[in-house]
Amino acid sequence: MKIELAENYGFCFGVKRAIKIAEENKDSSTYGPLIHNSKEIARLEKDFKVGLTDDYKTFKTGDKAVIRTHGIPKNELNSLYSNGVDVVDATCPYVTKPQQICQEMSEAGYEIVIFGDEVHPEIKGVKSYATHGAIVVSSSKELENVKLGERIALVAQTTRKVEDYMELVNYLIPRHKEVRVFNTICNATFENQDAVRKLSKNADVMIVIGGKNSSNTKQLFSISQSYCQDSYHIEDENDLDYTWFQDKQFCGISAGASTPDWIIQNVLNSIQKNVNK
Repeated sequence: MKIELAENYGFCFGVKRAIKIAEENKDSSTYGPLIHNSKEIARLEKDFKVGLTDDYKTFKTGDKAVIRTHGIPKNELNSLYSNGVDVVDATCPYVTKPQQICQEMSEAGYEIVIFGDEVHPEIKGVKSYATHGAIVVSSSKELENVKLGERIALVAQTTRKVEDYMELVNYLIPRHKEVRVFNTICNATFENQDAVRKLSKNADVMIVIGGKNSSNTKQLFSISQSYCQDSYHIEDENDLDYTWFQDKQFCGISAGASTPDWIIQNVLNSIQKNVNK
């Protein structure tokens, strides 16, 4: 069986940056999971004594708090600073951008619409920067009974599919006098999605590696499954079922932006060892 990795996959710039920041700040704690990959978080705790705290109020004056790649709500960040916590901000610059846009456009009088998952930590943070509030939707259908003003500013979660974002853009533009559209989907997301789309068109089995709660990995899996029915989302080699590969000729592999190289290599080695005997 032929095995091929996607042209682009795995750690993005923001995740690499956050991991480096965490490794340089031993004996600290991240506020919320630094990235959406439990295996890498466990490695940071074991090798670099980087802990995990789910409640920002537990940080005391002088404690070192590493802010996760997805960012946190503005009021929580301000609270950490005002309480004398040593804040190390590992928020991805691609996430900081929609935060800034929401604040600036909200203050300029635009109604803010955010395309994304309202319960995702990135969106919770981004929404908090809209001074006069924001509406979060995952499709245009959710706007059908919502009364919006004439001036709209639109941003997207950094890991969403561009096709879905364009559907929302095309819904809003004919209905409002002014729609400011900001492309806040990050380059790594575009590249990884294009690569998995290309690979899954040719593969007869696809493996997409990443955390089960990773939004960008879920998007990659969705794209893969639309072209290759036998697509599987796994977290590591322990999730592999080798019956998936029976009578298959071409296995494609991709991985989410929070998936470290060592996990990808373990999956690759396990497939080669157990399938290509």
